[in-house]
Amino acid sequence: MQLRPTSLKVEDLRTTNAGMTRCISLAKLAAKSDVPIVLLGETGTGKTLLAQAIHNSSARAAGPFISFNTSAMSDTLLESQLFGHEKGAFTGAQQAVKGKFELANAGTIFLDEISDMSPLAQVKVLRVLEYGEFERLGSERMLKTDARIICATNASLRERVRQGKFREDLYHRLNGLTILIPALRDRREELPGLIANELKMSALSLGKKITAIHPAAMDRLLVHDWRGNLRELSHTVRTMTLFCDGDVIMPEHVHFPPDLEPPQTSANSSEKSAHSDHDGGDFLLASAVKRHVQFVYKQANQNQRRAAKLLGISRATLSRHLRELNHK
Repeated sequence: MQLRPTSLKVEDLRTTNAGMTRCISLAKLAAKSDVPIVLLGETGTGKTLLAQAIHNSSARAAGPFISFNTSAMSDTLLESQLFGHEKGAFTGAQQAVKGKFELANAGTIFLDEISDMSPLAQVKVLRVLEYGEFERLGSERMLKTDARIICATNASLRERVRQGKFREDLYHRLNGLTILIPALRDRREELPGLIANELKMSALSLGKKITAIHPAAMDRLLVHDWRGNLRELSHTVRTMTLFCDGDVIMPEHVHFPPDLEPPQTSANSSEKSAHSDHDGGDFLLASAVKRHVQFVYKQANQNQRRAAKLLGISRATLSRHLRELNHK
């Protein structure tokens, strides 16, 4: 799953990972209904993208998709952003302004970081969910909206309810369907394809012609923890594309923040050892995929069923990769 484009539909999403397969299946079901959705996942896993894809695949696709981060705002500013305000509602309010719920009418509103929403805003969002109505700040006139709500969080809403930081009634109204997006480190078999897609887009946007990734550079990317998930991957690939002054991504082009550099663990050493049995001039991405398959197969003690499960592919596909490796 990539971080772009905004025209993406759920049907366009492809994966070889079991967790992501379930995520996409639930997203397809969600697109067929108007139930509220909670997208749960770490920062950078692509929650906004998935919300947009669900909207694009739904009956509301012709309507607006309004995205808004609900955290780190004062009650007045948050209320103004969500529900709008009238002229003179507060200092500096020189004209009436529509809020996100009003703008999202007949479409979808995506509320990010919902777990950090203030108590006052929670009350008002609950009323929108229950009655489809709200008031602009500084007005007593009720307005109606028909907006489908998708919200996202990287924290457990159930735990926030237990802590008294999130309304239980709002939790139950929002929780029509919960979709968990796996962290990137839990679907490493997708890394070669994701890296290739991001590299293609980055090279195109920067006007560069990059045809390959050096095996040692790919090794660094494959063993990285990716704590920032897809967002970090996109940033890293764009940065290495920027640094590359030729047509091959070299190890020195791959940069991570100092505190995110891959540790030199025995596991990393094993990975590098597994990737060392190749022609040093073979920079093709397809070759890196084959080396990754070979590494996982060895880690699974050459058990094809286990290796196929770890890679998220069928045994037939694994057998094909192994036959190609044996005929090198």
